[in-house]
Amino acid sequence: YGLAALINVAPLVGVLGRGRLEAMYGAPLEQRDAVVLMQHRAVLFGLVGGLMLYALVRPQLRDVAAVVGLVSMVSFLALALWGGPPSPALRKIVAADVVGIVALASAYGVGFG
Repeated sequence: YGLAALINVAPLVGVLGRGRLEAMYGAPLEQRDAVVLMQHRAVLFGLVGGLMLYALVRPQLRDVAAVVGLVSMVSFLALALWGGPPSPALRKIVAADVVGIVALASAYGVGFG
């Protein structure tokens, strides 16, 4: 569960700017609008991961946090795979989300949830 939370918090560093975003996602962001959208995405991931981390100390929030995290990760997988095989840059994110999904499923499989 904690691993899935950290996977969701990690993109928060993208708020630091274009260079951080381009390094993280392996794709150029040439327009300011794209940078702003990706920074906002980073904030949203921070919220999802933050909720999941907070749920570690507030067990009554774990189910809601797990659903939010799963919806986020599964929806990304669906979008990334929809149009065909993802690029090498997207494959890294797909792999991280698969790890997060497995971590959440494992946490619930051992009675954590």
